[in-house]
Amino acid sequence: MKKISLAKSVVTVGLAAACAWSLAGCSGATGSGGGVAATVNGTEISEDEVTAMVDSVREQQSLSDEDSWGTWMAQYGYTPESVREEVLDGLINQEILLQKAGDRGVTVDDATVDENVESMKANYENDEKWQAALSSVGITEDQYRENIKLSLLYQGVIESFAEDAAPTDEQLLTAASTYATYYDGAKRSSHILFDASDTETAQQVLDQINAGTLDFATAAEQYSKDTGSAAQGGDVGWDKLSSFVTEYTNGLKELSEGQVSGLVTSSYGIHIIKCTQVFNAPDEITSIDQIPSEFVETIRSMVLQQNEQTAYSDWLSSCRDSSDVVINDMPSGLSYYIDMSKYSSSSDTSGELGSEVSSSADSSDSEDRGSSSSSSESGDASSAENGSASSSAAASS
Repeated sequence: MKKISLAKSVVTVGLAAACAWSLAGCSGATGSGGGVAATVNGTEISEDEVTAMVDSVREQQSLSDEDSWGTWMAQYGYTPESVREEVLDGLINQEILLQKAGDRGVTVDDATVDENVESMKANYENDEKWQAALSSVGITEDQYRENIKLSLLYQGVIESFAEDAAPTDEQLLTAASTYATYYDGAKRSSHILFDASDTETAQQVLDQINAGTLDFATAAEQYSKDTGSAAQGGDVGWDKLSSFVTEYTNGLKELSEGQVSGLVTSSYGIHIIKCTQVFNAPDEITSIDQIPSEFVETIRSMVLQQNEQTAYSDWLSSCRDSSDVVINDMPSGLSYYIDMSKYSSSSDTSGELGSEVSSSADSSDSEDRGSSSSSSESGDASSAENGSASSSAAASS
């Protein structure tokens, strides 16, 4: 069982995440009674901020009573002291980011923050619903703005390392050898999409394709309702780089390279699917040319991200080493402090405790930025459905 990081990152700025990890904490959280937990180059981090974040975790995990809180901490190898240490470590890293981002030439002005806030607000019908959404996760708009600023600073600093972090040929080859087994058996496909009510036309086109009197790509250009892929002969790419609806996935699964399916019906209409290519990973990767270019670019993006993250982590550590950071002793009477002697630690725990602290100030999971497709802030804002039939055929969510 992997440990849960208490100061999980906020690279994206959805409302729920913003509530959990905003700089100011959640509005509904109660403080510890004051005091300074730490200072960073003279800037104070209050004990109340730490407590507010811990309280937010407890609320999200339904750990309001002492027994459930103690059991949870024991299960994941925490103590009240280590909880405070991890959360405080994240807040210190956030403060260092705020103070030092300018050294990398990264700044975020109010206009940029405004633009991002307005972009999120646009997902709500009116200001009343936007404010209700903020209230539902216990955060104010000012706190949300601060979180956006922190996130943008983090992204900017990460991107400032891009040129120096470009993957070497050796890194790409090593990564390609690692990921080749994952891509083994991947299928590339094209499809022709018809309206659900147009079975007759779909069958006629399929019969012509099977008879060899109509080329598949030409048929896609002429008949497909998927305007996103029709111009490319119906090509929707590799299944390992896309998310297809279940019916499409099942239909493709049955096809060998060059084969054409029957009529496949999904919620988007009627598909005729052709498997255009199958990747069979070689036993040994000696050149990246042995892997389809689309996979290479995905791997390149992942390696770049890893290199950027390493550079960022080194930079953050250097900034912290050169900063005047003072951490005060844990005071008594904190709301989240309990006697852990009656709670036994679980032996089934693993994973790092503090390495994922605070997005904006620390590392983020590689897949967050290495994904081949973009997503809207779903869960906190209305997900914008891609109107193209290409995504309709491929996207399951």
